[in-house]
Amino acid sequence: MFAVLHLTDFALHAALRTAHAAPDRPHALFAGSGKKSVLLAATATARAAGIALGMTAPQAVARCPTLVIHVPNATAEAEARAALLAVAFTLAPTIEDTAPGLCTVSLTGADPEKTLTAAHAAVATLADLALPASAGLARTPLLALYAARHLSRSSFSSSFSADSSSNSSPPLPSPAERKLKEKEARSPDVHLLTPATEKAFLAQLPLATADPSPALAAIFATWGVHTLGDLTDLPRDELVRRFGAEGLALWQRASGGEPRPLRPVIPPQTFSASLEFEDAIETLEPLLFLLRRFLDRLTLELTAAQHVAAELALTLHLVDETKHTRAFRLPEPTADPAILFRALHTHLESLHTAASICAVRLRLTPARPLVRQQGLFDTGLRDPHGFADTLARVVALVGSDRVGTPHLADTHRPDTVTLAPPSAVIPAPAPPPVHPPLSAPLRRFRPPLPARLEFTAGRPAYLWTDRLQGEISFRSVAWPGSGEWWQADRAWARLEWDIALADGGLYRLLRLGDAWYVEGEYD
Repeated sequence: MFAVLHLTDFALHAALRTAHAAPDRPHALFAGSGKKSVLLAATATARAAGIALGMTAPQAVARCPTLVIHVPNATAEAEARAALLAVAFTLAPTIEDTAPGLCTVSLTGADPEKTLTAAHAAVATLADLALPASAGLARTPLLALYAARHLSRSSFSSSFSADSSSNSSPPLPSPAERKLKEKEARSPDVHLLTPATEKAFLAQLPLATADPSPALAAIFATWGVHTLGDLTDLPRDELVRRFGAEGLALWQRASGGEPRPLRPVIPPQTFSASLEFEDAIETLEPLLFLLRRFLDRLTLELTAAQHVAAELALTLHLVDETKHTRAFRLPEPTADPAILFRALHTHLESLHTAASICAVRLRLTPARPLVRQQGLFDTGLRDPHGFADTLARVVALVGSDRVGTPHLADTHRPDTVTLAPPSAVIPAPAPPPVHPPLSAPLRRFRPPLPARLEFTAGRPAYLWTDRLQGEISFRSVAWPGSGEWWQADRAWARLEWDIALADGGLYRLLRLGDAWYVEGEYD
């Protein structure tokens, strides 16, 4: 069993996929940008406006003034080809890049019922990637190609009736085949050819389907041979005797060909995408549109390779020959395009570049999916990506030096902390110390309470603050502290006392220069 994924007007849809074009407007693909360039393909909206193949650009615009003109884009076609192969790898590991917009998949040993469901899912995925496609399933690659190219429910019905009207009626379909036909009727983008229906299907296809040479096509036209069924009804030996190897090859193509080994494609080893813009962009919307297209394709490749993304690397090339580079370390590896896109969107919505963007490159660092067993008392974040996105938005507002988890710095200076990125897993509480503290804990006031003191014989005797006041009944010996004296802008010095008020309460008194403070209260 073989499957073929076929994209009609591949070059046009590849250009539309990365052009951020309005879908309701008519679009057409021309061979070049000159006035004499010929129309190669057009959307249904353009054809409804009277656009026909072979027209020049002025003729087409005269018929449809709102026509959007596109030219073949090799980079866009390479991106669309990679997206097609990524979807094909979801069907089976052995695939062939047969032609632009055409991919053949070997389904040897696959369950036909599951294969039809998978093919329908592949076509739906390509539609989500802005690549309208059809799929054909048959016993040979050529038959699958015919089914994908000429897919429609009406052709299937006519082929079945033509087969029923023949002299030798086919056997009644089995319950499994009837179930497959019912599924096929519900998914008109996928056509499954069984041995019982392939002859009738081939009989009604035009002779041009088998690609005869112009000379042979003219001869068969004079003979009244117009379909593949008309050709296969002729004796094969007589065709070989008259037309030689060319006639034999045409007869074999008309009968559906034979199974052949595929030229397998090696799965991608790196996960990156890039594109140069025809016109430099200055707004965020087209850039986000293209990045989402990249992520949809790259995550498919990651999923097929059973990997996830651990890091993103975004590079924006500017017209002034500079570039902006940013690496995103994800809080948890993932292959969800929505989560990856959210990280890019949060960064780009606050980014302002000095010049327009002429090219973009996105690279994903693959990693194995994270598999770990949580400890009994470990607590993980319910949504680490949402938490990281919220932090990124806060950073954009207040700055990266004001967001993080505080950690004590290796210094004797009080209240000196550094900010580190928060952990995605909250560890269990630390065990209690072996030796308990020797003094009562100090409940610190943040900020310290400004104080005024009354001195008697050079010693503090009375304390006033906004929250407390009273006579000082006890004062300890001063405890000096200083440090970083070798740096004039970071030098610090302080004096501390432990005091007791006559009305009750133990406090720490602090002197910084000529100012006095109450730093905290002992429990």
